[in-house]
Amino acid sequence: MQSSSATAGTAGAPHVPQVAAHFASLEVQNHAARLGMWLFLATEILLFAGLFVIYANYRFFFPEAFAAASRQLDLTMGTINTLVLITSSFTAAMAVHYAKEAKNKQVVLMFVLTILMACAFLVIKYFEYAHKFHEGQLPGPYYRFEGIQLPGVSMYFTIYFLSTGLHAFHVIIGMAVLAWVTTKAMRNEFSYRNYTAVELGSMYWHLVDLVWIFLFPMLYLI
Repeated sequence: MQSSSATAGTAGAPHVPQVAAHFASLEVQNHAARLGMWLFLATEILLFAGLFVIYANYRFFFPEAFAAASRQLDLTMGTINTLVLITSSFTAAMAVHYAKEAKNKQVVLMFVLTILMACAFLVIKYFEYAHKFHEGQLPGPYYRFEGIQLPGVSMYFTIYFLSTGLHAFHVIIGMAVLAWVTTKAMRNEFSYRNYTAVELGSMYWHLVDLVWIFLFPMLYLI
C-alpha cells in the first residue's frame, strides 16, 4: 500500500513532471536545475560583495561621517525588518518540507505567509525612505540634512540607498517568483518526485534573507 503522503494534496490524475529531451532522467534534470541556481546565487553574492567592499573602503576614509550617519537610521524598524525576513525564511523552508510530502495546500499557505511578510518588509522600508526624503538625508549631491555636515556623509547615504534599494528590488523579484510557484501549488503539481520549483524559489528567498543579514549590521549597527 503506497504512502498517503505521495498523493496527498492532489486532485484527479497526479501531475507528471516533464523531462526535457536533453536530460537522461528527471533526477538529472533536477540536479542541473539546482546547480544552475547555485551558480546564479553565487553571481548575486558577488554583486552585493562589491557593495560591501565599497562600504568598507569609504568607511576607512570617512569613519566619523559614517558613524554619525549610521545613527540617523531607525534601529527599531531595521530590527523589525530583520525579524520579519528571518521568519519568512522559515516559512519558505517549510514550503519545501510540505512540497516533499505533496501537501500542496500547506505549500500555498507557507508561500502566502512569506509573500505577506515580504510586503510588510517593503512597507517598513517605505516609511524609512519617506523619513530620509523628508529630512534631506539623500545620496550624493542631493544631501541637504543640516544635522550632519561632515566630509563623506553623503557617500554613506549613497551606499545606503544603493544597497537597500537593490535589496528591495530582489525582494520584489522574490515575491514574483514565489507567487508563480504558489500558483503551481494551487494546481497540486508538487509531490515527492516533483518539488524542484519550490526548492529553487526557497533558495532564492534565502539569498534575500542572507543579504539583509549582512546589510543590517553593516548599515545600522557598526
